[in-house]
Amino acid sequence: MLQQTQVATVIDYYNRWMQKWPTLQALAAASLEEVNELWAGLGYYSRGKRLQEAARKVVSELAGRMPRTAEDLQRLLPGVGRYTAGAIASISFGQATGVVDGNVIRVLCRLRCIGADTSSLAVIDCLWNMANTLVDRSRPGDFNQALMELGATVCTPKSPLCGECPVKEHCHAWRRVEKELASASQKLFGKTTLVPDVEDYGTGDCLLCLPAAELWDSSLGVTNFPRKAAKKQPRVERTATCVLERRGHLGVPEYLIVQRPSSGLLAGLWEFPSFPLAPGLQEEQQKEVLADHLQAWTRQPVQTQSLCFVGEVVHIFSHIHQTYVVYSLCLDGDLVLDAASSPSRWVTEEEFRASAVSTAMKKVLKAREAQRGAQSSRGKGSKRKRESKLGAAGSTPTGIQLSLRAFLQAQTTP
Repeated sequence: MLQQTQVATVIDYYNRWMQKWPTLQALAAASLEEVNELWAGLGYYSRGKRLQEAARKVVSELAGRMPRTAEDLQRLLPGVGRYTAGAIASISFGQATGVVDGNVIRVLCRLRCIGADTSSLAVIDCLWNMANTLVDRSRPGDFNQALMELGATVCTPKSPLCGECPVKEHCHAWRRVEKELASASQKLFGKTTLVPDVEDYGTGDCLLCLPAAELWDSSLGVTNFPRKAAKKQPRVERTATCVLERRGHLGVPEYLIVQRPSSGLLAGLWEFPSFPLAPGLQEEQQKEVLADHLQAWTRQPVQTQSLCFVGEVVHIFSHIHQTYVVYSLCLDGDLVLDAASSPSRWVTEEEFRASAVSTAMKKVLKAREAQRGAQSSRGKGSKRKRESKLGAAGSTPTGIQLSLRAFLQAQTTP
């Protein structure tokens, strides 16, 4: 759960998860639908799916025994990578193996002045070798947790607390900052006895040093390290989405949701009927595409003029800038669904929020509810205006409301 997600966000999910499935056996017996429902809103949904797949494999193929080494954990369990395997093996089973996460990368890069791109495979392999060399053989779990905590609380991305760091005397980046301060002090008094270290200058030949074009920036201090490559921009996508509504029991609105494929983005989750849009389509063309999609799926005609534009909802995935072009369609009767289409069902708002739906779909429903509220307010306003006009018409013989000047004029008695 903590992969790509902050601790504060995870805590409630973790507690609910452990309360429902306290053992591997309990998780293995759950359905993917249940897993997705409890994971809904946490993002990166493949994590929950892989977690359950791993539990099932341990129960059905490994006689209920977890692999106890980093190598076996990574080799045997789906969804377990190098970091997760190292963390479980060292913390739970005492194996003397290192871990490398974002916090550890930052600490090691500053300790050894590693300025190369940390997404590089060669740099990552070097960092793993360092972590495996440094790990305390007698208390590997404590050491790894301490190293991660050091990066999270002291050796932070911005404004690191170098004065409080327990390993600053071993930190090449900190020593370099101290050397610069000493050199500046000597220059102030006309002294130049300090000899620069050969490591102070990047030549471009070393795979781990700062690139030659990105030499040390004195204003950054230890935060010169690590240097990261420019973040890749997410691809832009547009999707037409339709909130299909009907009046259910006791007049409560119900919404149609359909299940996504079992693989790919948001696998197995539920959503409003949606269809990807080609770039450059105008509004009328978007409605035509969506109407055709709904018609092919429902097996009955859908007129474009019956689709009411709600608005656009933007949701940022890790690698996709997704815009949902949202429409609504209110149905008088039930909808005859195509048996060959994706699984689907009608749900109330309460059932929708309890279902395995993504945060993006919750935004879509919120946009539709906001539109309905605005329409209701406008309707009430129009009624008040009509009543006001009727009242004014009855207040004078001519049916025209008196002006303020006419009202204040002295009335003459006939």
